[in-house]
Amino acid sequence: MGITASTVRDAVRRAATAARMAEHELNTADSKLGDGDTGLMLRRLLERVSTALPVTEDDIGSVFQACGVASSSATGSSLGTLGTIAMLTLAKATRGRSDIPWTELGALLVGVRDAMLARGGATLGDKTVVDTLDAVAAAVDGLADREHVAQAAVAAAAQSLATFRPRANRIGRARMFADRSIGLDDPGMLALTRLIEGLHQPDPAQAG
Repeated sequence: MGITASTVRDAVRRAATAARMAEHELNTADSKLGDGDTGLMLRRLLERVSTALPVTEDDIGSVFQACGVASSSATGSSLGTLGTIAMLTLAKATRGRSDIPWTELGALLVGVRDAMLARGGATLGDKTVVDTLDAVAAAVDGLADREHVAQAAVAAAAQSLATFRPRANRIGRARMFADRSIGLDDPGMLALTRLIEGLHQPDPAQAG
């Protein structure tokens, strides 16, 4: 069994839990370079998305579409906009499909990466969330089962943070504090890393 609508629903629920647990950490990281609300924004966004999940839908694209619509009304932040773009890009790429091999995940993430780059105006290497997404896409490309995908994604996200931490931010609000950003984690990169780590945790709906 590959990626199904149920897989997506479970992932959104785990991501919402991860965002709630990381809210303070993300706000703290963002306060050093921005408005200090990345954690709050991400928690609210994923809470909204998780409540909009179509529970009986088998079409993966339809599930992503519902997520994208919910996300678009949840926040006006730049990171929230990129999240909406990600979901709507995945909706278009998976419409009409009910089971997708894990081996295709890397290519799907590359599509999301390219859509984010086109909308956000960043380039790879600018120290943004797209750099972490790019690293994860490459790491999971061609992997055939969920466990190996999860392990590779977690490792790639962590390595991306470590690689870019000594560098300066080159785009967005943080670029105004370029020198100060050296040695700090980009809040968007940190947020995606915590979400990916959360996806590797047990489904909260099955807990207890």
